Amino acid sequence: MFSLLSLFALAQFSAPPITTAAPSQDVIVRPQDVRPLPGQLDNIPVLNSNNPEVIYSDGILVSTFPPHGKRSPQAHLDHPLQGRFDIFTHHIARGRFEDDWLPKYHTVVINNPTSRPVVVDVLQGVSYVTNPDAPFVELPATVENPTGDVYSGPGSRLANDVLRGIDEPDFPDRLILDPGESQLLFNFPIRLGNARSTLVRLRTSGPVYLASLAKEGIQTNERAHRGPTLEEWKYLLMRGYLAYPRDRRPTPLEYDGDDVVYGRVAGVAQGSQWQTSVVDEGKPYLTIPDNGEAFSYVLSSVPAGTLGTGQVQSAPMLARYPDTAYLANGNYGVHYYLTLPLRNTTNRTQNIAIAFQTPVKHDQEVEQLEFLNPPDDRIFFRGTVRVRYPDERGILRSRYFHLVQRRGQQSPPLVTIPVKPGATREVKIDFLYPPDATPPQVLTVRTLTDIEAAKYGD
Repeated sequence: MFSLLSLFALAQFSAPPITTAAPSQDVIVRPQDVRPLPGQLDNIPVLNSNNPEVIYSDGILVSTFPPHGKRSPQAHLDHPLQGRFDIFTHHIARGRFEDDWLPKYHTVVINNPTSRPVVVDVLQGVSYVTNPDAPFVELPATVENPTGDVYSGPGSRLANDVLRGIDEPDFPDRLILDPGESQLLFNFPIRLGNARSTLVRLRTSGPVYLASLAKEGIQTNERAHRGPTLEEWKYLLMRGYLAYPRDRRPTPLEYDGDDVVYGRVAGVAQGSQWQTSVVDEGKPYLTIPDNGEAFSYVLSSVPAGTLGTGQVQSAPMLARYPDTAYLANGNYGVHYYLTLPLRNTTNRTQNIAIAFQTPVKHDQEVEQLEFLNPPDDRIFFRGTVRVRYPDERGILRSRYFHLVQRRGQQSPPLVTIPVKPGATREVKIDFLYPPDATPPQVLTVRTLTDIEAAKYGD
């Protein structure tokens, strides 16, 4: 597990100079149109706790509390949240010494700073730890996942469950905070050597402060422990410091070199969902490509990784620490919800293939994608994608696919859909960008030749 997580961390922290392939790999160049994704992120704030990713000791991970009265004022961002917002966290627990065994506990403290009660409605909450909830297992590149029991790792399982609207019973349905009161939203252990991913969607009736905190379990006898109490968490919030060691500092956004360090995210990002209709400019439909041709839309693009589109989809930060990411690169936990009304303007039925792919990252102004044969060993995407479309009888089909994609992987189509002459067929694709993925990806629309249609017929 450590080797996999270390690779994910490396991919997120830095972008090495662009290289096409190892000596044992062939570069496959696909000249085609690569387009920015229409639409934009919404304005819903997200408390994002991912730096430091690895928890070694007690500390403050993210705090939106005001700095006054705190031992370490620089650990507090003074950014209250109100109304609809999300919480996303992803952390790994490790010991400092070989004989360490106590788990790290992770919590989010919510405080009502006002003189009136504040109601906190928990709309949805999902959290998984590697073992025993979601161990990393080897899976094929594409597996249909109709019942949601296909996953590998906590990020994969979390994204799958949130996509399906699952709400875990470990979270309260509602908290009522009296004036000045603090409560714990959750208080979850992470055994050493494990990762935990958590996503919570909330709505409050008034402003609140939040803090994501980490603390070692409290030993009660030789091999037993308990979780920290509310009072112990509050003491850490008031008297504690930012968790250390810190992850790598990000490269300034204005830097235009290849060796970009993105850094990990700690703060409040803006954007929980990207919902859009993918259509021709000024039209209510998307004209399919010419026979045998394709175009792609970039997904989760980052600075120096826009695939030539110039579009950076990374969520902006409303509040952050100076040594953490300038943008929420990767948009972990963001729900992409795309509608493609496919229009066939030809005089014959065309078969349209929809594919989810992970090309080699670049930022060159060229209309092409590059893939590798074979793809790298490094996994860049591991999660579930949902595709919905009416079949030829008009019955809505909803299919889930768990994908494991490596850098440079083309992947076969998820679905192929026949579109009659002059007709429009609406296809919906949505997914949550999973916590252990590395951007960017693309959504590719291709009009199949007759030979390809015979091969990929759905």
